[in-house]
Amino acid sequence: MKAGPGILFAVSLLLGACSSAYYGTMEKLGVHKRDIMVDRVVAARDAQTEAKEQFLTAMEQFRGVVAFQGGDLEREYHKLDATLQESEARAAAVRERISAVEDVSGALFSEWEAELGQYSSDTLRQASQRKYDATKRKYTQLLAAMKRAEARLEPVLVPLRDQVLFMKHNLNARAIAGLSEEVVSVQANVDRLVREMESAITQADAFIAELRAEE
Repeated sequence: MKAGPGILFAVSLLLGACSSAYYGTMEKLGVHKRDIMVDRVVAARDAQTEAKEQFLTAMEQFRGVVAFQGGDLEREYHKLDATLQESEARAAAVRERISAVEDVSGALFSEWEAELGQYSSDTLRQASQRKYDATKRKYTQLLAAMKRAEARLEPVLVPLRDQVLFMKHNLNARAIAGLSEEVVSVQANVDRLVREMESAITQADAFIAELRAEE
């Protein structure tokens, strides 16, 4: 029987700073590294989905500001600044979730590899080795996809930061209209980010489904 979410949260707060102690405590509660890995891949996938939507929203808002036709420019600046801050937060969440996946997967595969030498049966050891190799290969592909998406975050954030900073000191329609040349390059970066994230999300879904099917 697995521990309830309240217990898991409390343990996470107490032991989160020490991964080995955390994983050891979770094992005693009936929650294995494999379970934690699945949960963290789900969280990373969800964080990427939320970030993708956020960056699409940011791009739409940026287009709206550049095409500004009249009204309160300062209000538009504050809205775009708030959108940038939310985008930064979503990007940070993606990085944190991917790091958490790497942490537990490292512990899981190290333990699994060490335990391969404990078999007395060659047949069982070879079967476990094949499973280890297949899981490790798929995980490596998944992590690479997540890392490619993560690498696309900063190329989108950099020009958005620049535009918000420019607006802060140039709250007039003529200056804002001058940003129109930036729309194409920013859009291209957002498009690449979305493609990489969708690829990572698809791979995460497949990885999660396969691990859950084996439970």
